[in-house]
Amino acid sequence: MERGKLCDSDYRFLCVVWDHAPVNSGELVKLCQAQLGWKKSTTYTVIRKLCEKEYIASENAVITVLISKEEVQAAESAYFIERTFDGSLPGFVAAFLGGRKISDEQAAELKKMIDAHREEQ
Repeated sequence: MERGKLCDSDYRFLCVVWDHAPVNSGELVKLCQAQLGWKKSTTYTVIRKLCEKEYIASENAVITVLISKEEVQAAESAYFIERTFDGSLPGFVAAFLGGRKISDEQAAELKKMIDAHREEQ
């Protein structure tokens, strides 16, 4: 299913859910008030919207996640790179580094990740 892109507030809400799920909706209202400054009505509106988009589920007032944080981050990152850098991962990395230096350890970790995801020749 194509879930669509998340706005910042939906992503922040999902971060609260990921940290606490499964969570009672009443408790989630309290968490969102404390962490996001939201009113009860805002939290319930977002719960309904993200249930419709199948990011979360609400059953017997208990909120559970249907998609992992890693899946959302991967989709959001791919969308950002496509939109902002015309799909160029090297362009993104160059902009991200912005002239900063990275340690040998960071470079080795990045190389390991690249090698693990390299297409077979």
